[in-house]
Amino acid sequence: MADSMLAYRAVLESNVLVAAQRSADPHGPNRELVERWKSSEFTFLFSPDTLLEYAEKLFALSVNREDAVEFIALISALGEAVEVEFFHLPHYPADADDIAFLLCAWNGFASHLASYDRDLLDLSSAYEGHFKICSPPEFLAALRSASAPDVPES
Repeated sequence: MADSMLAYRAVLESNVLVAAQRSADPHGPNRELVERWKSSEFTFLFSPDTLLEYAEKLFALSVNREDAVEFIALISALGEAVEVEFFHLPHYPADADDIAFLLCAWNGFASHLASYDRDLLDLSSAYEGHFKICSPPEFLAALRSASAPDVPES
């Protein structure tokens, strides 16, 4: 694994994980993100509040209960738990449920927060100096370029 990949510390917002679990396409971008995490290409950051949000969304959106429980256990086992100690953010999202993801990213020294949520994406410039808020395909592109083999110049 290249050293540049070790620098990726990401929070994946709940809609990304739900999309990965519900996707019929085994090669879809959300599934690929989860597989790259399982392959240790980035550190998955979570907090007790984000785990709760993941569980609520997975159950509410009819993801098979056993699969949801197994996935939450996997996150707990393989991810990095973040203790939220600092609660003051420079900007807050319109949806209070999104605060947990921002706090996790902030306190976990994330490099990225990946989401499809427009409220979070609209805050990207406010968090520019701390971490990148981007869509899952943008984060996936960064992972792909970091894992691409170096090609010697001719």
